[in-house]
Amino acid sequence: MKPIRCLRALCAGAALLLAPYAHAQYSWIDDHGTRVFSDRPPPVGTPASRILQAPRSATAATPVEAAVPTTDVDKASPAAGAKHALPTLADREAAYRERTARYEADAREAAETARLKVEHANACTAAREEEYFMKKTRRMIGVNEKGERAVLTDEDKAARLARARRVLAGCPG
Repeated sequence: MKPIRCLRALCAGAALLLAPYAHAQYSWIDDHGTRVFSDRPPPVGTPASRILQAPRSATAATPVEAAVPTTDVDKASPAAGAKHALPTLADREAAYRERTARYEADAREAAETARLKVEHANACTAAREEEYFMKKTRRMIGVNEKGERAVLTDEDKAARLARARRVLAGCPG
């Protein structure tokens, strides 16, 4: 029985010794006069006189600066030179919506650019074929406005060849 009591007492003593480490490491008075307990350092700009407790590794005079992302809203505010506060949920939501809208606009622009590129490549291919046929064949039969078969004259062939060459002028090699 005696060893169990010793073991219990040892465990209880260890729990009491480790209890302070489970509590908040920082304690300070905020702008509203409320005492704050946290495992994170006080906000940047908190005077050293208001910091009541800090861990041994950190000095009370220099609170650790938290990395806060700045947005265009922060830069445009009148207190741009002042210390930045953490963004609110509404600010984060607005920034998310802006990023999403920008991403969608970029995706639409990329799709339109790809479509135009394919359309241009198809036009170049058709113009190359037209040029080839207008140069190589002596006699061509086409369809007129009435839907009847007709022989293309030399003037018609020259006009179609000129049109194909105008398109090919904008095509790569």
